[in-house]
Amino acid sequence: MSSLRGQANHALYLGRILLQSWGQAQGAESLPAHLLAQAFGPAVRQHLLRAYGWFLLDLQKPAQLPAEPPACVAALPPTAPGKAQPAQLTEFAQLEADGWLAPLLQEPGAETPRRSEGSLAVTASGLPDRSELQSIADQLDAAFSRMGDLLDEC
Repeated sequence: MSSLRGQANHALYLGRILLQSWGQAQGAESLPAHLLAQAFGPAVRQHLLRAYGWFLLDLQKPAQLPAEPPACVAALPPTAPGKAQPAQLTEFAQLEADGWLAPLLQEPGAETPRRSEGSLAVTASGLPDRSELQSIADQLDAAFSRMGDLLDEC
């Protein structure tokens, strides 16, 4: 396993830890769901984006690594001259545009948070949903495994 894939797996693992903690906090019902979404959602999303970006770099194997992983296929460094873009990157680009990766890449709503009537808690729309992030994490894990196995065979 390459160090890039190791970075991807580690970031995915951290995202899964947060998802599990989020689920436990929801089960305890000590805080409203929207507050838990505000606390956990952005952090889970960031870990999943980092996992995805590191995996993209592992697929592309650029000569020079960027300081931070890209958030999408379009943000990858240019492919080296004479080197073909891996088919997996084309597949991911399609999933970003119109598949299960699209919600992960969308920035949360820019709507200004507002107070609910009779509550000091702040609510905001556009926050990631736990079940959607869990589904994305599961699909990333499956894609990493499937595509990683193909890369290991080459």
